[in-house]
Amino acid sequence: MAKPLDNVGDVNMKKTGLYANINAKRERIEAGSGERMRKPGSKGAPTAEAFKQSAKTAKKGKSK
Repeated sequence: MAKPLDNVGDVNMKKTGLYANINAKRERIEAGSGERMRKPGSKGAPTAEAFKQSAKTAKKGKSK
């Protein structure tokens, strides 16, 4: 069962991005939620265009 979103009605909350959503789902899967990642090209899966758009706004990692 999915957890309800805490920021549904709050306009001051920043929306999470594509990568944050993917990582959150991977964590839920590891915890045994029974969910599965969608296959590329399936309905509802992120498109290549979505990844290109999110890469423009993604935070750069710290270099070592």
